[in-house]
Amino acid sequence: MIRVSDLDKSIDFYTNTLGLKLVRKKDYPHGKFTLAFLSVSNDDPEPFLELTYNWDKNSYTLGNAFGHIALGVENIYDICDEIKNKGGFISREPGPMKGSTSILAFVEDPDGYKIELLQR
Repeated sequence: MIRVSDLDKSIDFYTNTLGLKLVRKKDYPHGKFTLAFLSVSNDDPEPFLELTYNWDKNSYTLGNAFGHIALGVENIYDICDEIKNKGGFISREPGPMKGSTSILAFVEDPDGYKIELLQR
């Protein structure tokens, strides 16, 4: 779960830029928050990413305990080009990890959370 400052903007990024699917979204008026659940496909029994939007909070300090979200992808170079074409920010272009043959890239969501893309 990550807390987001603009739920619509975050859902747009994770669905339209990264290609995830919004599985469900629910408002909790008594707690003044909304939860949105995302997954790779609409058929996944359990979503793997939860976005929490607190209605009375518009920014967060990301802190230093959180590292990043990691996603395995089929063609990292094409995906990074597509993300850039959709206005996404690639903070590390695809290429080999230092001292390894693993190919990775990093993208940032609207709140600055880092998402690692790993070539599979």
